[in-house]
Amino acid sequence: MTDGGVPPRAEWTPRALAAMLGISPTTLRTWDQRYGLSPSIRTKGNHRRYTAADVELLRRMVVMTAGGLAPAAAAAMVLRGAAPTEVAADRRAGIGRVSAGSARRGFARAARRLDEPLMRELALGLIAEHGVVDAWRQVFQPILVDLGRKAAERGRGVEVEHVTGAGIVHALRGVPYPEREGRLTALLACAPDEQHTLPLEALAAALSERGRTWRNLGARVPPQALVDAVDKLRPTVVVVWAHRAELARRVPLALLLERFDTLPAVAGGGWQSTPVPPGVRRLGSLPEAVRLVVASTEP
Repeated sequence: MTDGGVPPRAEWTPRALAAMLGISPTTLRTWDQRYGLSPSIRTKGNHRRYTAADVELLRRMVVMTAGGLAPAAAAAMVLRGAAPTEVAADRRAGIGRVSAGSARRGFARAARRLDEPLMRELALGLIAEHGVVDAWRQVFQPILVDLGRKAAERGRGVEVEHVTGAGIVHALRGVPYPEREGRLTALLACAPDEQHTLPLEALAAALSERGRTWRNLGARVPPQALVDAVDKLRPTVVVVWAHRAELARRVPLALLLERFDTLPAVAGGGWQSTPVPPGVRRLGSLPEAVRLVVASTEP
């Protein structure tokens, strides 16, 4: 992470951590009471909170018990520390970080129950521990794509997709907005009648992590409204999202280039086959969008 400071320390609730690791809260509590794999933090209300160091121990516990080792023996090995060869083996198995597959499974279980509070906890923990870009690419985006596909195929399940999206948005908006003076870094907007705003929420949160200022006009921005906003705010970069070509074609890119000293950039599937004027940047991914915006404001 650059320029945005140090992210908040990840503190996991037992329920969120159990979902992430793919075990039950009862198992987590048993490991605490029987084997001393206890959380490092107790809140004023005596609620348990697990730190990143606690999570590392518990990840190793999950791997060892999944490999057939008795819980008592596994706990003893975890608590006494690991030999270098053991650490290397664990990291090859993905134990160094919460695996994307485990995170997606945790989300999927919570989504099926429409458990938005748990999804918020999971999303907040992932962002705090891994940052917005990794959380989006490895967990949030794949689970949203999968839920959307299933809803389209089955003709049902839209409520699951919507509640999941709401939980992710809540977590993304929890990234603190940067305190930064000077010219606005980025203006984010959807094409006219475009309603898919989650990618812009992810970009906004990722820019906040990196200390870049932004404004998000959200869904269904009419052409004149976009021009007026650019005129008022004079951002360094304008990013416009569209997932269909007929929506992308309505964005006044040529006018933005002609009238303003700003860099227009476009993102989303709607731009893949849509011609854009010279000088407009095409963005193929969230990391690419973040790099463009950050680079545009570097000295």
